[in-house]
Amino acid sequence: MESSYSYNTIDGPILDVILKEKGSKFISYAYPVLDEEQLKQRLEEIKSLHPKATHHCYAFRLGLKGENYRANDDGEPSGSAGLPIYNQLLRHNITNVLLIVVRYYGGTKLGVGGLVKVYKESAKQILDYAQIVTKELEKTLILEFDFGYQNQIFTLLNKFNAKVVDFHSTTYGRIKALVRLKVENEMMQALGGMLKNR
Repeated sequence: MESSYSYNTIDGPILDVILKEKGSKFISYAYPVLDEEQLKQRLEEIKSLHPKATHHCYAFRLGLKGENYRANDDGEPSGSAGLPIYNQLLRHNITNVLLIVVRYYGGTKLGVGGLVKVYKESAKQILDYAQIVTKELEKTLILEFDFGYQNQIFTLLNKFNAKVVDFHSTTYGRIKALVRLKVENEMMQALGGMLKNR
């Protein structure tokens, strides 16, 4: 079920899928990511985990329709690593995913065709382990209200399946909640006059 409010991704990280080809070792990783910052962190983690690897090739898709994407050959011949990895993201129709394939060179050159084949296979194999899930876009809302409305507000949040992330009570109530984008307007209308600053 894809709509303007949902997308397909993987439900969690998958680590260390290993493929060997003519002495070279290829180790794959797949991560669900939400933004460029998480991408950079994951790449740095893998580079520090494999400092002696000859290549850290990767591809990612970000955004509802995968509109933010990149394929990186990291020194392999152009188009022989990043693109075959990226094509597996397309083939599985997933976004907000980073795939990394680390290569330890084994002394025998594989040629461009051989590299394309093994990087494609590495990306395919790791995604075969993935559980693909449909996620709905969510938005964080801050709701402030007088205590008299507390029960009504919690009841409404429950009705719209909003997740309460944080709840503070000082002179008034303050809730931080995650709400699905597709019900945000309807929920805010239902909350109507109960909220402050509206």
